[in-house]
Amino acid sequence: MPSRRSLLAGGAAAALAAPLLPPATAAATAAGGSRSGGRGVVPGADVAAARDWSMLRGRRVGVISNPTGVLRDTGHIVDSMAARSELEIVGVFGPEHGFRGSAQAGGSEPEFTDPRTGLTVYDAYGAGAAKLAELFTRAGADTIVFDIQDVGVRFYTYIWTMYNAMVAARSTGARFVVLDRPNPIGRRADGPLMTEEFTSGVGAEVIIQQHGMTVGELARYFNGELLPKEGGGGEPAELEVVPVRGWDPYSTAHGSGLPWVPPSPNMPTADTAVVYAGTGYFEGTNLSEGRGTTRPFEFVGAPYLDHRYGDRLNARKLPGVRFREGYFVPTFGKHTGTTCAGVQIHVTDPLRYEPIPTAVAMLVEARRHPDFAWRQDSWDIGRPFWIDKLSGSPRLREMIDAGKDVEEITAAWREEVRAFERARRPYLLYR
Repeated sequence: MPSRRSLLAGGAAAALAAPLLPPATAAATAAGGSRSGGRGVVPGADVAAARDWSMLRGRRVGVISNPTGVLRDTGHIVDSMAARSELEIVGVFGPEHGFRGSAQAGGSEPEFTDPRTGLTVYDAYGAGAAKLAELFTRAGADTIVFDIQDVGVRFYTYIWTMYNAMVAARSTGARFVVLDRPNPIGRRADGPLMTEEFTSGVGAEVIIQQHGMTVGELARYFNGELLPKEGGGGEPAELEVVPVRGWDPYSTAHGSGLPWVPPSPNMPTADTAVVYAGTGYFEGTNLSEGRGTTRPFEFVGAPYLDHRYGDRLNARKLPGVRFREGYFVPTFGKHTGTTCAGVQIHVTDPLRYEPIPTAVAMLVEARRHPDFAWRQDSWDIGRPFWIDKLSGSPRLREMIDAGKDVEEITAAWREEVRAFERARRPYLLYR
């Protein structure tokens, strides 16, 4: 449990004093939206803009963002800030896919001058804390603003850009400001815990796979639980979170009333975000996870599957989901130009749907086919299986290979989820 000192250091007074939202009513929850039908959801960026960005005046500001850093009117925060003569924006830092979002998975935009604002945009993808500290110093930033839409999953890389940036800000003495946004898949925590032996760029620290927190809440958790241990120990970063107003944490993106801006090229819709927490696992197999189609992570298949795959999955009667027999030809990624047979996932009830147990069932059924294989990476001889990095350890892969079924596999991490729920509780901003 965090000390009172770390809690106070972990969030600015505005964040700590933010009113906690009461539990969702049954009617609002059934509708999958907020109590206001989404009309009252105001992201932290809009809250800050309504205050004329007063928390940034007199500061030299660097911004970590991507195309999702928009106001409700879809104008970008960097464009808004740069137009204000009383603000000094000294640089922008682009994560994976880049600041303007032009790069595919595993790519970034090289350093450039943004033609709209004239600001220098630095390539921050893959940068550790030391490199980010160097970039912050080079830009002359004394305040770092983070505004990126996350999707609530450990292996989505933006939260690790944020974590490294917080470590870097602490080392340079910079203030760190998070403009919070809703978690599009809500409050539920689920999935296996990362282990230290399998940390990587898709899981740099020991947290649960589906963490059920906003980036602002995660920043508070990082500040209270992880940063004091980083680099042999030390004080937390100087952190301020500008909370979302009017958001029900038990809703999904469909009910927020906010524009959906794809946070990455293969996250085109809110539907994608709902399934990704589970079907992201298929990146660790020789099945296509739907990259190169119009419905990535909703289509899953391979040239060696057929209609029986969907039939077996539907026979399981998994909650909140149906599997439609589907065929697709990826234009890039695995099996490019080859017809894949498999399924399209149709979530029929987002409140009952469980993305990770559903994906485990999909893996179990795919593993029955003799042509199924786990992806192996030659560049990491000691940890060759990508699924181990995604799931946090070899446990999931080994249990599936041993013929275990879904209930036994998911039971293996239930206590880990309960422990994480207890640990995250002091850092939550929305109830």
